[in-house]
Order: sequence, then structure tokens, then C-alpha cells
Amino acid sequence: MNRIVILTGAGISAESGLGTFRDEGGLWTQYSIEDVATPDAFARNPALVQEFYNLRRDTAARARPNAAHLALARLQQGWRGDVTIVTQNVDALHEAGGATDVLHMHGTLAGALCNACAHRWPAPARMAPDEICPRCFAPAARPDVVWFGEMPYHMDEIFAHLARADLFAAIGTSGEVYPAAAFVQDARRAGARTVELNLEPSAVSRDFDETRTGPASQTVPLWVDDLLKG
Repeated sequence: MNRIVILTGAGISAESGLGTFRDEGGLWTQYSIEDVATPDAFARNPALVQEFYNLRRDTAARARPNAAHLALARLQQGWRGDVTIVTQNVDALHEAGGATDVLHMHGTLAGALCNACAHRWPAPARMAPDEICPRCFAPAARPDVVWFGEMPYHMDEIFAHLARADLFAAIGTSGEVYPAAAFVQDARRAGARTVELNLEPSAVSRDFDETRTGPASQTVPLWVDDLLKG
């Protein structure tokens, strides 16, 4: 068992103070997804969308990696084979915790993207509704995050990793957002053993060989310890 692929979702960053879609009183409960997280929303009201992501960027910049992020970095450093982390999160907590080889399938809050010429560059702390692209000078800059209705990033690379995986783990994911929710099935078809680590069983728990429940800051370090001891 040399190749490990790990999918992480919002649950792994929740204990660092970054809320999930379902957190009561969190940022997502104050905004409608249709108003801030779709291409149509940005075309309709760029000021609202930019302000929402300015708030998320500020919150993410102040967050610190928790024990789960640190444990995955430790796994990468101590494992005898390959450990690839695929994350649905747009924060940089994996990297802050020491992880490498992280595929951000939904982009990152730290990036900006031009809707006109597709140029990418580091985002400022605050982006204006008419933010200018430094390459083509069009007032068409947006956060470099994948919105609902858009294709996630790195999909060919992710599927290639899943096809070679010996072990697939999903951490802090709801199992309700595709295509990520189907990664466990892709890994199983490739012959991988599968494990889920979640606060509670996800919508696709039945597809996993093993489910461990509890806070990520507790379950992930223990799971990593088991792997490294074995």
C-alpha cells in the first residue's frame, strides 16, 4: 500500500474557525448561494460577490491550521510512498500546516482570475467590484474560486491519482457535492481500500470500507498514527 489519496472538505477546517455551509450563524447563512457563488451572481452584482469573498479572505487569512492539518503534513513526511491531498477548501491551511502536493479543486481565496483573458495572479486583501486585470487591464477580475455550475480544477490529474490509489480517505466532507462525492466509487473501482473520517457519517458512507466519526482534530491524528505504525 504505497499510494494514498486524501480528499478533504470544509469539516477539516471548521475547528480552525472556518465555517461550513451548514453552520448555524456562519457566513454562509447570511448570504444566498445564488447571490454570491455563481457566475450569474457575479454578472448581476459584482459588488456583493466581491464583498462576500473579501470577508472570506479576511477570515481565512487569520485562521491557523489545526491538529488535523498538521497530522496530514506529518503523514506526507513520514509515509514511504506517495500522499496526495485533494481539497475542496479554498483556504491555505494545508500548506500552512506543512503539506505539499495539494490539489485545490475549487481554487483558492488567495488567487484572482480575469474573466476576460483568464490571467491569474495573487489576490489583494480586498478586491473591488471593478478590479482591473494587470495583464489586459479589463475591469473583469474575480476571485479564483470555482462557483456552482463551473468545472472544478485539476480533474484529469485527480482521476489519474484515484486510478492508482491503494488507499483513499475522505475527511470532513458531506458526500453531497459532485464530482467529489463520487471519488470513493472511483477509488473502489481501482481496487483501493477506502476510509471516511467525519464528524458524522456522510451521505455516501455506505461506499466506504471503514468510517471513523468524531472531530477531525482527534480522528485524523489517530488515523495517521495507525498508518505510520503499520
